Amino acid sequence: MAAQQPRTRPKEKVAGDEEATSDLNLGEFATVPTLSNSETALLLSAVKEKRMNTKNPLPEGEILTKTEDYLDVFSRFKRKESIAAVEKILEQTNLARFERSQIANLCCEMAEEVKILIPSIANKISDVDLQHALDEISKLRNFVD
Repeated sequence: MAAQQPRTRPKEKVAGDEEATSDLNLGEFATVPTLSNSETALLLSAVKEKRMNTKNPLPEGEILTKTEDYLDVFSRFKRKESIAAVEKILEQTNLARFERSQIANLCCEMAEEVKILIPSIANKISDVDLQHALDEISKLRNFVD
């Protein structure tokens, strides 16, 4: 009796090889700028305001509303000046834009916590320098709205 051919076809390789582990590998997204939640909220608000003043306003759909609600809850910095100051502080760390965005989103208090949650920065910045940046960022954070 002849060997029966398998009835399955070969599995296609998944296109995404992105991972944010100890080695930051963003694949095709490596050069794409990332935004923190606060930066996204600021940008979305500016686009929405500009579009309201034109003949092509942004439609008020469920997705836009849910996105705005999400950003309202998870944006750690509300004022434009604070958002710019956080980015300036983080630019001095020479970390990847993705890592800086994650730090701005997480708002950790301790350098050790950041290095656990974002393992790709473990060997890129000293605990002292990272802690200094976190302390400066903490001064800008909105705790009450």
